[in-house]
Amino acid sequence: MRYYSTRSRGEPASFARAVLTGLAPDGGLFIPEEIPQYRDAVRSSLGTMDFRDIAFETIKPFVHSEIPDPVLTDIVHSAYPFAAPLVEAGDRQVLELFHGPTAAFKDFGARFMARAFSYLRRGEEKPLRILVATSGDTGGAVADGFYGIPGISVTVLYPKGRVSPLQERQIAGLGGNIDALAVEGTFDDCQRLVKAALGDESLKKRLALSSANSINVARLIPQGVYYAAAAGRALEGGVNEDGEATPRDRAGEHAGPRPAAVRKRNFRTVPGEPIVFCVPSGNFGNLTAGLYAKKMGAPIKLFIAATNINKTVPDYLESGRYEARPSQATISNAMDVGTPSNFERMAAHWSLEELRTLIRGVSVTDDETRRAIAAVHETLGYFLDPHGAVGWEGVNKLWDQDLLEDGPLAVLGTAHPAKFGEVVEPLAGKIPAPPSLVTALERVPQARTIPADIAALIEAL
Repeated sequence: MRYYSTRSRGEPASFARAVLTGLAPDGGLFIPEEIPQYRDAVRSSLGTMDFRDIAFETIKPFVHSEIPDPVLTDIVHSAYPFAAPLVEAGDRQVLELFHGPTAAFKDFGARFMARAFSYLRRGEEKPLRILVATSGDTGGAVADGFYGIPGISVTVLYPKGRVSPLQERQIAGLGGNIDALAVEGTFDDCQRLVKAALGDESLKKRLALSSANSINVARLIPQGVYYAAAAGRALEGGVNEDGEATPRDRAGEHAGPRPAAVRKRNFRTVPGEPIVFCVPSGNFGNLTAGLYAKKMGAPIKLFIAATNINKTVPDYLESGRYEARPSQATISNAMDVGTPSNFERMAAHWSLEELRTLIRGVSVTDDETRRAIAAVHETLGYFLDPHGAVGWEGVNKLWDQDLLEDGPLAVLGTAHPAKFGEVVEPLAGKIPAPPSLVTALERVPQARTIPADIAALIEAL
């Protein structure tokens, strides 16, 4: 498989070069020359295959000839001792992506990336410096995934005061080969600094640099795995049992009938019907990975791009004009992105009209997010984090506008609600936290503060 920049069809890159450099020489993002197709035997078995086998089959064509099959098998088994259960929650499903060590969907990409980098750099003497910008969960997942990996150090940039206390402890509490920089600015500033550093020729002569954001194609590809696994499961008409981290309060469930607003919808799985995924969206890497999975042959009907008030892409889908803008702070902070990087990938693969057939956009305010968190817990005994609540309420809004039909639908639970206790608990009560988060809360964050200036970042590096 060869990779090209989103901005030109110049010199192709190998998978190794694409992931180890992170950003294309012209400032674009690397994309595969084609999106491969699942073999017929795989496509027909997605509903019954083991999650790690689906991971192998999903990733293999993208790394063919560069990561041998036995090595890839070892990587996916090491990266994924957890999976992504598709569980019922009232009239729909939640695809829970928070059963990994940092309780966020970023674990799926970061853990594969760390192991792939380690293999691809075998024998190298010059250490590799990973740069990553985060609006919340990416930093913790990358820090955990790369912690203790020999020959690789990580510098995480996050907007000072705009991540939750738990997220900051996951980002800046490990030490060792993980360095944290609190940037006086927004996530967009952090992302801009990372791109500028990766493109600085004088800096690249002194340091071996790469990125672990979803601008890196090695972060993106593994995220298609959970879409394929859940879509296959849903096509069989099935769901999974609750996992250890499933945030369900049995005592909070009502024994009586659901409110009319819940009973009138039917988004449960039905054998033979493809599923709709509602994706809480910020930088749009997660949704792009879903589009890749659908193109590969996963039985997916449609995507919903649910954003907070940072609604650049929903506005684009409606008007046909892409207008980047400064990000605005919300309670769903990981989605506070006004200039989503992965839109460039989406636009390189699909035209506006094609995207309109694949995606429906919707935006949700903070007040609507809070109401969804409170209502879902009151009626279902299920805790939503602020990002999942944006997705949940986005589904409700589209239904109320007659823009959705009955049929299987899952909202992506991108992070465990216990990561956002300061938002969720006043609305829904005490959240049962998984052990990994209890441990993270005991860490002491150690970060340096820098202005949103490339010279300050270079000096820190």
